[in-house]
Formats: sequence, C-alpha cells, structure tokens
Amino acid sequence: MTTPSGAHPDEPHRQGLAQRLNGLRAGVLGANDGIVSTAAVVVGVAGATSEVAPVLVAGMAALVGGAVSMALGEYVSVSSQRDSEHALIEKERRELAEAPDAEFTELVGLYEARGLSTETATRVATELTASDALKAHLSVELNIDADDVVSPWTAAFASAVAFTVGALLPLLTILLLPVEVRVAATFAAVLLALAVTGYVAAWIGGARRGRAVVRMVVGGALALGATYLVGSLFGGLAG
Repeated sequence: MTTPSGAHPDEPHRQGLAQRLNGLRAGVLGANDGIVSTAAVVVGVAGATSEVAPVLVAGMAALVGGAVSMALGEYVSVSSQRDSEHALIEKERRELAEAPDAEFTELVGLYEARGLSTETATRVATELTASDALKAHLSVELNIDADDVVSPWTAAFASAVAFTVGALLPLLTILLLPVEVRVAATFAAVLLALAVTGYVAAWIGGARRGRAVVRMVVGGALALGATYLVGSLFGGLAG
C-alpha cells in the first residue's frame, strides 16, 4: 500500500496503523499493570517483613503470573476482534460475488449519503470497483482494511513484554535498596513511572494529559498505601 499523494509523513495514512496502535496500546496498558500490581505485592510483603527472600518470591510470582495473564487476556480479546473482522470480510466478498450489481448500487448510495452528487458518487464507485471492489466496500461500509487486521500475537507479546518491564521497576527498586528506604523509594519510582504511562496513554488516545497523569498517580498511591497498610497489620499480628 503506497502513501497517498500529498500526505504528510506524520499523518496516519500508512499501512499497518491498526497493528501499531494496537501493539502500542497493549504495551502501555501492560506496563501500567505490571508497575501497579507488582509494586502492590512487594510493598505489601515489605510491610509485613524486612527479609528479602519473601519479597523476591512474591515479586517474581506476581511478575510471571501477571505477564502470562496479560498475554492470554490480550490474545483472547484481539482474537475475537480478528475473527469478527475476518467474518465480515468473507461476507462482503461473498455478496460481491453473488450480487455485484446490487453491491455497486449500495456503494453509490453510500457515497451519496456522504454528500456526493449521484454523478460523482457513480464515477467514484466505478473507479474504486474497477481497482478493488472488496477494498472499496470494506472501507466505506465497515471501516475495515483487509490488509491491516489486528494480530492477537502482536498484542499478546507487547502486553507480556511491557508487563515484565513495568514489573521490574518496583521489584528491582525494593530489592536493591537498603531496608530503611526501600518502601519510600519504591513509592517514588512507581508514582513517577505511572505519571509517564498515564501521559503516554492519554497521548495515544488524544485525551487530556494532565487529568490522565493525576488519575494514574492518585490511583497508584492508593493501591500502594492500601497494600502496605495490610502488610504492616498482618506482619504485626504474625509477630
């Protein structure tokens, strides 16, 4: 697929856009979940004990289990979306083979509904049908590009890798620093990372950056505070 004439290089006119955005979205969400869930686990355990081994075991379990869970969740979700898109593509292909005249009339009507005159709509439909009838119908009727169907493997891999990378931040922070400062340092590192992921997620979705950052940081702080409190209470009871 070639870039349209006159298109700017930073505009989304290139093939594979859905793949890239899908992978990026899964990556950001995976990193965010890895940061929050793993940090909550290790901070909670650190609140109950000053020993390193329990924190390491709990943190690694949270990392591995979370990465696998995220990958499976993304794979199942995107597979359903992909299967639905493939079914729609096959349905449109069958309709074009069985009733091409009716499909052409429908295409003309769709362009007329977008504001084109009957003459212009007929000319556009004729040229696009001659070039690639299936592609024309998928684009106008269903907003689908047959060459850019999302991949569940891409989403699953991006989510698992991002979760792992995100989880390593709180895990390494709390394991490598002295006991006196490890919880406070983990809080600081996690909240800073959440601010970054919140900003990136808002940028991808075109939402307001500031609000997304505040939401992520406040939510992360509440999660860490709650698990640390629980760990401290149970640690005190066990002691």
